[in-house]
Amino acid sequence: MTDAGTLTRADLAEALHKQIGLSRADSARVVEQILAKMCEALSHGENVKISGFGTFVLRDKGERIGRNPKTGVEVPIAPRRVLTFRASQMMRDRIMAAD
Repeated sequence: MTDAGTLTRADLAEALHKQIGLSRADSARVVEQILAKMCEALSHGENVKISGFGTFVLRDKGERIGRNPKTGVEVPIAPRRVLTFRASQMMRDRIMAAD
């Protein structure tokens, strides 16, 4: 992992290289293809579920009234689509066991 405990694309590609034996170029290409497929599915409105890891879900949020915390003035917030992630129970258990 890189600085500050952040896992990057390069880290994933390096793990593929070391654990599976793919060349570094092929490992990077596989990581990019997986991420591209996930982005493509999400951009078409599909959810992405990775068993044992979690689910990326698109949600439509309606228009609502927000408030400027500094001035207290009410401001309309436009409707938008947001991406959320819900970790699987297996992932949650692994995270809790790591503490």
